[in-house]
Amino acid sequence: QVQLVESGGGLVQAGGSLRLSCAASKRTLSNYAVAWFRQAPGKERQFVSAISWNGGNIVYADSVKGRFTISRDNARDTVFVQMNSLKLEDTAVYYCAADRWGLGSRGSSQYEYWGQGTQVTVSS
Repeated sequence: QVQLVESGGGLVQAGGSLRLSCAASKRTLSNYAVAWFRQAPGKERQFVSAISWNGGNIVYADSVKGRFTISRDNARDTVFVQMNSLKLEDTAVYYCAADRWGLGSRGSSQYEYWGQGTQVTVSS
């Protein structure tokens, strides 16, 4: 079983940047696709970005394309998402999720393991 822990969230002004990390414990993350989802209060969970298990496929939601960059460091069993030019509407709890041998699906049902989430708040 993979345990995922997100970190890097916080409060940032609009236009600022944050880098979220998703670290795995108890098992290597190198065999897993990892995706980021987010959920704002009163809204459904939304796909943000995903990277396949080998890093060969990367996908982004249209709302973050050009502003967010996902990457992985398998030596550290960690996946990152660099978030630049943050907007008020990026405010949400961000979750990472893992899918063994996955290719980077946008669908949340594809992912077996989930972290607890990290809060990102963008202020004006």
